[in-house]
Amino acid sequence: MKKIVVVSRPSDWPLRIPGIEVVSGRDYLVDPEWAGVRNLRAYNLCRSYRYQCEGYYVSLLASARGHRPFPGLMTVLDMKSRAIVRTADEELEQLAARSLSHLKTDRFELSVYFGRNTAQRHERLARKLFNLFPAPLLRASFARSDRWRLTSVTPIGFRDVPESHHSFVQEAATAYFTRPHARDVKRRQGRYDLAILADPDEELAPSDAKALARFRAAGEKVGFNVEMIRREDYGRISEFDALFLRETTYVNHHTFRFAQRAEAEGLVVVDDPTSILRCTNKVFLAEAFERAGVPMPKTWITDHVTAEEVERRIGFPCVLKLPDSSFSQGVVKCADAASLEREAAQILDESDLLIVQEYTPSDFDWRVGLFRGEVLYVCRYHMSGGHWQIVQKTKTGRYRYGKVEPVPLDEVPKSVIRFAKLAAGTIGDGLYGVDLKQVGRRVLVMEVNDNPNLDAGCEDALLKDELYLKIMGGLLTSVEQGKQRSVR
Repeated sequence: MKKIVVVSRPSDWPLRIPGIEVVSGRDYLVDPEWAGVRNLRAYNLCRSYRYQCEGYYVSLLASARGHRPFPGLMTVLDMKSRAIVRTADEELEQLAARSLSHLKTDRFELSVYFGRNTAQRHERLARKLFNLFPAPLLRASFARSDRWRLTSVTPIGFRDVPESHHSFVQEAATAYFTRPHARDVKRRQGRYDLAILADPDEELAPSDAKALARFRAAGEKVGFNVEMIRREDYGRISEFDALFLRETTYVNHHTFRFAQRAEAEGLVVVDDPTSILRCTNKVFLAEAFERAGVPMPKTWITDHVTAEEVERRIGFPCVLKLPDSSFSQGVVKCADAASLEREAAQILDESDLLIVQEYTPSDFDWRVGLFRGEVLYVCRYHMSGGHWQIVQKTKTGRYRYGKVEPVPLDEVPKSVIRFAKLAAGTIGDGLYGVDLKQVGRRVLVMEVNDNPNLDAGCEDALLKDELYLKIMGGLLTSVEQGKQRSVR
């Protein structure tokens, strides 16, 4: 990939780094030859990133041309957002406390040069800031009240770097520009770059190590350069063409920020932020199902409960659900008024709304996996032994699962497939797992899950490698379609 540094004036970047061409902002913006260059990374070091200034347009047009701007426009906008800075402050709290504990002053500015700082003790804080706000050169301001707080983050140009730091910036920039990527170690012929976000230490990960290896192999087979990334790689998102999430997703979580940033940078994302928002909130699902005519258990969304009202609307036993929950956590069965009062109070301490739902016992749940509207697999998820759910958390904190039984599509009731597709359509066209129950002659949709479980020997038992190839092939098709639209 060709790399260029874009500056307002040639004197703004006096450093000499092998293989890096220095281009003026004006030339990059108005010279038609640059518009036609492919496979380019543009390091934007213009003097100003303000709205409609030169630096703003460099990152904007780089995205439009299919180049990879650094920083991307979303990074610049994030730095100006007080809400984003506050969120970053919460993530940095412990790290800032350790890094800045020796200071006697109540204010401090930290300069971050390609993810590094001149002081060794601030290296981890600098790297974290770089991951949150990926930009070549930036300055973070901290203030101490009850604790050290991040108050602002701003991109800076080379002319704002003290002369005493120039040699360090030369070293940091050279190391950054010339560092080997994992995908460069083994030369591949992939046309596009795919990042798979996974945490090998996650207890309830949506894919085990064998499944992740099969996703990687399938991605490379269809034409991706595949790299496994982790939470600390947030600052590298713009290096890729697609992002595949294989960590459990939550809205108030780094997985959601990864999805948001990737989508803003123009990557194909599975699953996308909208799917995460919709699937992780059961209030949305209940409303969406009702409007679309998706059959579901009797459901009541409320901000308070009484035993009399529950008896009239739903009946006992009933199920209470915290709107934003997963893996059967925040879901409890209430057999009587006493348990209802106790459990409802706990949920309403966390949420202004709760969901009361009809108790629908069954020996198993249907799980229908879909991607881009196509059914990939169907399984019976049997209840955990002696429990009313497929996942049971024991007193020791461990999780017990029921048996997973793959089912050929021609053996699945047509109504299960029909309602699974209808339910998934209320969310989008991503990768979903739809849970349904058969209660007598009724087929009821329980929920749609983004980022569904795909483990080796379970969901892939029938299709085997073909399952992974279908998903990776669909991702590749989406990337190609996006690239075609960008050059029209």
